[in-house]
Amino acid sequence: MKNYLKAFKTRQTPQWEPIPGSSQVPNSAGGYAWPVDDWVRLDRFLVLGSEGGSYYATERALTVDNAQAVLRAIQADGPRAVARIAEVSEAGRAPKNDPAIFALALAASHGDPATRQAAFEALPRVCRIGTHLLHFAGYVEGFRGWGRGLRKAIAAWYAQPAERLAYQAVKYQARDGWSHRDLLRLAHPKASTPQHQDLYSWMVRGWEWVGDEPHPDPALRLIWAWERAKRASSRQEIVRLIREHRLPREAVPTEYLAEAEVWEALLQDMPMAALIRNLATMTRVGLLAPSGEATARVVAQLGDAQRLRAARVHPIAVLAALKTYAQGHGERGKQKWEPVPAVVDALDAAFYTSFGNVEPTGKRWLLGLDVSGSMTCGQVAGVPGLTPRVASAAMALITAATEQERTFLGFCHELVPLAISPRQRLDDVLKATDGLPFGGTDCALPMLWATQRKVEVDVFVVYTDSETWFGKVHPVQALRQYRQRLGIPAKLIVIGMVSNAFSIADPDDAGMLDVVGFDTAAPNLMADFARG
Repeated sequence: MKNYLKAFKTRQTPQWEPIPGSSQVPNSAGGYAWPVDDWVRLDRFLVLGSEGGSYYATERALTVDNAQAVLRAIQADGPRAVARIAEVSEAGRAPKNDPAIFALALAASHGDPATRQAAFEALPRVCRIGTHLLHFAGYVEGFRGWGRGLRKAIAAWYAQPAERLAYQAVKYQARDGWSHRDLLRLAHPKASTPQHQDLYSWMVRGWEWVGDEPHPDPALRLIWAWERAKRASSRQEIVRLIREHRLPREAVPTEYLAEAEVWEALLQDMPMAALIRNLATMTRVGLLAPSGEATARVVAQLGDAQRLRAARVHPIAVLAALKTYAQGHGERGKQKWEPVPAVVDALDAAFYTSFGNVEPTGKRWLLGLDVSGSMTCGQVAGVPGLTPRVASAAMALITAATEQERTFLGFCHELVPLAISPRQRLDDVLKATDGLPFGGTDCALPMLWATQRKVEVDVFVVYTDSETWFGKVHPVQALRQYRQRLGIPAKLIVIGMVSNAFSIADPDDAGMLDVVGFDTAAPNLMADFARG
């Protein structure tokens, strides 16, 4: 008799075929996975963006694909989409704010009247600083003209307190070919105070008044100090202006930015994000040195959890700084420095802190990292060298550092030894992951491995782009076989590391969860799901 099971099974289906009766669709690799809806696509785009593209799509193609999904979400329920954009942006859940600004510009341009109004009202929540607003102007002009509603929303942004507006104007002078002068000429905001009138006038026409004494109005002294800095004749004068008037780095003439004394003055009021970005420069000019006073101050600030949260410092920003700082040279330039060990250790600790407090669940975890070829392309948040597979190792360490019972596995078309531990420093983990071999993708391997060895697991976590195709059984079938054979109702959390349209999680199985990689809310969400 012919054995038809060789051609058709419902409990074990090769990944290059769809599971019978399922809603699976072809993925980009030739396998089958579940499509995610446009709301999941919106979340993935807001958090992961599309910089660098992916293994299967150029940056342009991936951006177009995501933009169309965002548009569909806006057209389905514009106010809900705007609320989600503002929520992710305001909470600092994404490595970069650019995707949220882009999505808000789409909503302000292609939504219905209620959606456009919601987008205008959300503008100060998403575009919190000057550079955000200038980015928004560049995006929105690509989608629409400058109507009354848009002008009014921009004008309202400039109505913020005068002292804060002065700081924004000095620190964020121009971006993407746009300046505050351009926006003021388009929006025509009405000055609510004499200080606003003077600020608007200065941004559009500049100031002729630069007296020897600081401006009598406290709200305008920063502008005076910047204009004086342009004419400064000595390092001492620049240092005095910085200390007395809190000049940001952007207001310091370039010729003085090689001076340790200038950076020491800047450090006294340096925002957390700027501090993290400028660690290499401060080391190169000699300000940060082993056992130095400035080094102790920097280490203390990096260890301040409350300040990290208040500044919305994303773990990716810390990871990017750690990756670059620890190697002692930039990705593109010729600048070199000798890393200070205490600063490296402080950055390593700050990465974990920036995810917030995650309580251990007491569950048994198996963390499977997809190290296949498709995970080696693209850049997380545009960070050079930070591919999805390297970044997933860093994210997995958050769970590993929290949970006592955890196992690491690397996989592609076969299992790959993955000797990483939360006791290692992050930069060492990144190097180890980057050097692993890679091949095709079989996302069922973590479950198959646990079944064969009868390893007791409560939660499987797979970090992947869901472009699985190699295996002879689908990941969800392998999970169900594990549940049946070991009698454990194990759960599966799929961490999407690329903003594509696929997932290996069955949307109809309540024991499976999709999470967007590098969403700062992810570790606590995963822990809650594990607890049930």
